[in-house]
Amino acid sequence: MSAPRVTVLDYGSGNIRSAVRALEHVGAEVTLSAAADDVLNADGLVVPGVGAFAAVMQGLKDVDALRMIGRRVAGGRPVLGICVGLQVLFEEGVEHGVRTQGMGEWPGTVERLKADVVPHMGWNTVDPPEGSVLFEGIADERFYFVHSYGVQEWNFDVTQPAMRPPLVTWSTHGGPFIAAVENGPLSATQFHPEKSGDAGAQLLRNWISSLR
Repeated sequence: MSAPRVTVLDYGSGNIRSAVRALEHVGAEVTLSAAADDVLNADGLVVPGVGAFAAVMQGLKDVDALRMIGRRVAGGRPVLGICVGLQVLFEEGVEHGVRTQGMGEWPGTVERLKADVVPHMGWNTVDPPEGSVLFEGIADERFYFVHSYGVQEWNFDVTQPAMRPPLVTWSTHGGPFIAAVENGPLSATQFHPEKSGDAGAQLLRNWISSLR
């Protein structure tokens, strides 16, 4: 069986080479690109994100990524967001009093963490729900976080009886915040799996297995 083809979206966000290496390490054939063919036709798309919410949104717009991510999700093609790549999937981000519109895939606002020490930097546990694919076999492990902002409330109305609500994983720093979301083809983590050692590698392996 050939290796799953994964594109890591290249739009100028931070150190994405570590994500490429981590995905290659767990058996993916990885392309670093923002070209439409690579983004739309890969078995899986990874959207990394480092830095400010507004800057990441602008970077995504500059390479037409919002349209391409939307097309993938509408077509049931897997997408995995990482760190700010999770945050921009929500309705909006608020940084230094400035509100920036997000992609709006999920309801919620990204706000500064209510903690004495910010940024939240280092290893932390998570609380995944029953049925999680990403955290299968690693529910009790620790993952590596580096962030000052997060989504601290979840209000998702299921409008169709047949619709499965997203699976939401929580963590705590000062108060609860969303550590991961699994929603059909669209998944995302607030932490960095590529920096989370064996547990992060297994999470990426779990995600890649779902691409087959």
